[in-house]
Amino acid sequence: MATAALGLGAPAILRAQSNSIRIGHLTPRTGFLGPMGEYAVMGVTLAVEEINAAGGVLGRPYELLMEDSVNPQTASTKAQRMVERDRVDVIVGEISSASGLAIAQVASRAQKLFLQTGCNSDELRGKSCSRYMFHLEANNSMYVRTIGREMLRQNMVKGKRWMAFTADYAFGHDLFEKTKRFMDQNGAVFVSNDNIPTDATEYSSMILKIRQQRPDLVMSNLAGNQTTNFMKQYREFNLPIPLAGADLNASSIWGAGEGSFSGTWPIIWTHQVQSPTAKAFTERFTKRWGRPPDNQAVADYLAVKVLARAMQETKTTDVQKLIGYLESGVKFDVLRAREGYFRPWDHQLMFEMYTVKPAEGKPASKWDVMQTSASVPGPNESLEVLAPTREENACTFA
Repeated sequence: MATAALGLGAPAILRAQSNSIRIGHLTPRTGFLGPMGEYAVMGVTLAVEEINAAGGVLGRPYELLMEDSVNPQTASTKAQRMVERDRVDVIVGEISSASGLAIAQVASRAQKLFLQTGCNSDELRGKSCSRYMFHLEANNSMYVRTIGREMLRQNMVKGKRWMAFTADYAFGHDLFEKTKRFMDQNGAVFVSNDNIPTDATEYSSMILKIRQQRPDLVMSNLAGNQTTNFMKQYREFNLPIPLAGADLNASSIWGAGEGSFSGTWPIIWTHQVQSPTAKAFTERFTKRWGRPPDNQAVADYLAVKVLARAMQETKTTDVQKLIGYLESGVKFDVLRAREGYFRPWDHQLMFEMYTVKPAEGKPASKWDVMQTSASVPGPNESLEVLAPTREENACTFA
């Protein structure tokens, strides 16, 4: 079993030889984001294994040091220890936006590259941006505009009454703010928004409130296990009110399972993406771990692959030269139909996104309870249409 093999929940180090290039990997491996962190560990591990099997980078192997970040304070402490004691060359990972900010502050002070793979908050690309931080996860605006397009297509916005439920921490608050802004601009009416503690597991009072207020649509701004548990209980009450969300991970879909997964949601990637490299990656991942990759796994996998290419192309591990390379507009295979690139002024990776809804008919497997849409934006649109513009984004690098 993958969890046992990786010692999930405890510090782990994959040791190589003394001339290795050290990567510090931080991600929550316990708590409500733990299921996503498990896939992050699998993704980063597979990438390092593949690179080392091919001879490493610049003739040197990658050495992976992995820790459970748990919360912002722990993330900051462990990032500092990785920099000072372990002498890591690069930090990769994280899911919590609050923890991501804490790690970014450590990385910036130490002038270490931080490739963050799961933090959604627009603030990390805005007023809290850093020249040393690059984003392989979409920001909240990209998620909201992706699902917003689908809701507009379904005529579920203008004049419709929405109820929202939001994870009560930095990510959730930022996501609700972006959701409300989009809906205000397009004529929807928010009936209410309830902030939900991240350790909540019982949602019957919320669902009874929905039954009483009878909105036209319920909007989820929840995260991790919150989403899984909410979907299960929402289906148990058998409410006829449509459900949608502004953020989703495949691990939440699989946790809910057939019969409980419902609604329409945005997502950055699924194992159903049909580009040649995506299909090949899914096959390799499934062979290695006995299950298909989720969106978190692909982000952590890509971070290491992007890093390896940057080092090979620049023929160095020098941080300033790597930043210059990543800012140059070079395009990367991001396991989608179109290549992606980092914007030089906020370091957001631009890529195609998708929406998912329950599969029609009997799923082909327990992993295929969802149906992945065509890419968003469409093939003839700019990848930039989903992301905040310079005018909307307060990022200024020091």
